[in-house]
Amino acid sequence: MFNYPERLLAFRYMRAKRREGFVSIITAFSVLGITLGVATLILVTSLMNGIREEMTANFVGVDGHITIYGASRYLMGSQHLLTEIEGKYEDGGVIASLAERIEGQVMVSANGRSLGAQVLGFHDDYIEKKPRIAASLSKGALEAYRQGSGVIVGEGLLRNLGLQIGQPIQLISPQGRATIAGVVPRIKAYPVVGTFKLGMHSIDSSVLLMPYDEARVYFALPEVEGGIASAVEITLQNPSAVSEVTEQIRQLLAGQPYRVLDWQETNASVFTALQVQQRVMIVILALIILVAAFNIISSLIMLVQDKAREVAILRSMGATRGMVLRIFLLSGMSIGLMGTATGVVLGLLGAAYIDSIRQFIEKLIGQPILIENIYFLSTLPTKTDPVEVAAVIALAVALSFLSTLYPAWKAASYQPAEALRYD
Repeated sequence: MFNYPERLLAFRYMRAKRREGFVSIITAFSVLGITLGVATLILVTSLMNGIREEMTANFVGVDGHITIYGASRYLMGSQHLLTEIEGKYEDGGVIASLAERIEGQVMVSANGRSLGAQVLGFHDDYIEKKPRIAASLSKGALEAYRQGSGVIVGEGLLRNLGLQIGQPIQLISPQGRATIAGVVPRIKAYPVVGTFKLGMHSIDSSVLLMPYDEARVYFALPEVEGGIASAVEITLQNPSAVSEVTEQIRQLLAGQPYRVLDWQETNASVFTALQVQQRVMIVILALIILVAAFNIISSLIMLVQDKAREVAILRSMGATRGMVLRIFLLSGMSIGLMGTATGVVLGLLGAAYIDSIRQFIEKLIGQPILIENIYFLSTLPTKTDPVEVAAVIALAVALSFLSTLYPAWKAASYQPAEALRYD
């Protein structure tokens, strides 16, 4: 598309002479603006993708992909429900695991400190099938949990209570027992047999795991034929099929007093907020690239005015309007391509090492940047989507190209006689 003389002149025009130094400064700022815009856009999209994936993994790691609740506080006939679902998917390949769950709100107390917490009661064999939790357990926690006499506490909750593994923690349930003096809260102490850390403050600082049978006794669930639980949760082999499987289970249980919710519906408010935030950030950061594109326009217009005499000489020597147009198009596009290429490299490096950079800055200033109880995360996870990176590159290149059209057209429209009249 561009022949050698056009490339030679385009790159020579980009190296401004001393009297054109201001043009060179504007060009440098144009390259810098596009670099920062592209790098920041890639970094922010990668960070938002990583946060969404991390939160998804944590929510699913605790609650499963699909949760079935009863019409009232408890789900009656939970074991019959398990059998019914297992019968539908007995060929395998759809459900990875399913189990009963008992949950309840309690007040936990130790060392004179009291905090609210959520108790989740699971069978020990099901804990092993929850890889996110199983991988985060402290050493020996699962073996002690199997004995059925202790609880596993989130690392943040343990720290806030000033406890150590092996020490007792007191649980106070508002659903107490009725006496002649009124309702007395249910109070019982359990030894802490281990900890888990998912890296999400809202879970690590407010959840504790209790053996299923002990949870049933503690919350005084009645003996019911067919089993009783707070919910039944299902983990799928293929998480992307959650909507389809949820609809199948709803049809299977149609007419029965059950509510079937997938993880997207349960946490809809959180992920909707993240999605809105990501879109707003993309729009705001895209404006940086747009501003840089306007800088390209201004620098090229000034370059065209400074090179009016040279353009006129080229035209008088036989250069066509198309040749002049292509020279200045190439000059402007080179600015955009340099900024885009540099921005992509910086953005990908920043996304790969953002958490290391955070740790370095925290050591440098001597205080934390990522405060868990405010930002709910203990690390900065990133996930770079090649499609999004390609979209950012396409946006930067397109804006750079569009910004060169008017200055290049103006240069091509110069008449040699007009430009050389006073020379």
